Amino acid sequence: MYYAPPGFDPSGPPPDRRRRPRAPFRQTRRPDERIALLGEPVDLVRPEEVLLHLERSVDAGVQSIVANHNLHSLYLIRRTPGMRRLYEAADLIELDSTPLIHFARLLGYPARPQHRCTYLDWRDHFWSLADRRAWRVLYIGGADGVAEEAARRLTARYPRATVKGLSGYFDATPGSLGNTAVLAAIRDFAPHVLFVGMGMPRQELWIADNLASLPAVPILPVGAAFDYEAGVQKAAPRWMGRLGVEWLFRLFADPKRLFTRYCIEPWFLIGPALADMRAARRRKR
Repeated sequence: MYYAPPGFDPSGPPPDRRRRPRAPFRQTRRPDERIALLGEPVDLVRPEEVLLHLERSVDAGVQSIVANHNLHSLYLIRRTPGMRRLYEAADLIELDSTPLIHFARLLGYPARPQHRCTYLDWRDHFWSLADRRAWRVLYIGGADGVAEEAARRLTARYPRATVKGLSGYFDATPGSLGNTAVLAAIRDFAPHVLFVGMGMPRQELWIADNLASLPAVPILPVGAAFDYEAGVQKAAPRWMGRLGVEWLFRLFADPKRLFTRYCIEPWFLIGPALADMRAARRRKR
């Protein structure tokens, strides 16, 4: 995984990842990589393995959903009718939470810090790959103009990739004029990879509702990914993510919106957590 060195200029040319030494990683899936946390399945995979999955899906021309779970999604999936459909259809479910990594280790699973996966963990690797393979990448989400600005910036840095952004402010009701227009734009652009960033649970519900009309490409719900790329949101330093305190950075940046997510919702997951601990004790016996 690439981490920008001190003084790195994000507006300059992208780093040549191929010149950097890389740690070896698995090229095949293993039976025990899918585990259950708080009653829901997740996959213990590294960012490099996620990118390998995307590359193989693009080469094979198959539809593949790469979802992700964190404490917020594990709370919402119990309270949002229809959200579970996305996870049931997912080929890969990233574990986007360092606290959940620690909890998985407590339960006896072979979880490691490198199994934390989210867009910000593999963004540089992804765009380097998209540039090298000349992929067409479409992002749907964000306020008017945000996705377009992110696409402009990314295209400047990765000129061999074709990047397009569409506003997430449209009527997402199946059959509506707005939704029909978005599906038509997707067909016209014919992406190799489709990012959907409308926030949880709207992005998961939209993908599930429209899955039959979406192309045979990797499809990933990625939240505010292009808000970061456009510069309208500041991402927490990656060391905070690795230490499991990224939520503090985000909470202080937007306390009104995120207080409930980070300070109240986790308490509703105590029951499933205790159930996991009882199951772990039974396994040890």
